[in-house]
Amino acid sequence: MSLSADAKEGTMAQIIEHEPPYTVGYFVGSLAKNSINRRLSTALVKLAPPELQMSEISFSDLPLYSWDYDEDYPQVARDFKASIAEKDAVLFITPEYNRSIPGALKNAIDWASRPYGQNAFSRKPSAVIGASAGAIGTALAQQSLRAVLSFCNSPQLSAPEAYIHMTPDLITDDGEVTNESTEAFLRGYMDEFSAHIQRVLTVVPQQR
Repeated sequence: MSLSADAKEGTMAQIIEHEPPYTVGYFVGSLAKNSINRRLSTALVKLAPPELQMSEISFSDLPLYSWDYDEDYPQVARDFKASIAEKDAVLFITPEYNRSIPGALKNAIDWASRPYGQNAFSRKPSAVIGASAGAIGTALAQQSLRAVLSFCNSPQLSAPEAYIHMTPDLITDDGEVTNESTEAFLRGYMDEFSAHIQRVLTVVPQQR
């Protein structure tokens, strides 16, 4: 039997009452300036219900992770982990690279889950979404990411699944969704994420 990272560590936690608004840190998996997933993130921020306070968590300055750093974490990684810890929930907006997630995003997750016993994602509600010009809309990348988040003991929004087939004019640079059905779907997705956050924070012990 395989235990999650947090279960192995035996981290102490307690149920802490949370009331909206909820702070949500979101990760844009692509480092490309003109990423379609960055456009998607802009749209999601606009469509989020008012009880979600959205802010991006950047990871572009992180070096490649090695356990050699565990005894003396660099300040950039400490700040990165602190930015996650202060949020009520996290949202991952990822492209698909070679049927998986981008290396930079995986590197960021590795930093956040270390050193051993200090996993920043444990018990923190999360959701996964992604856009691609291809027909499968990041389905395999999301499957890969969900496996990682499961090991990190992060309770995930399981439905609706959101694989966005991005056509050239679907979302403008300033986050306007030009297709009414897609806009309605994304709005509903963010509403479901809000409900998921509330459920998790109500019943799942949180690290403090």
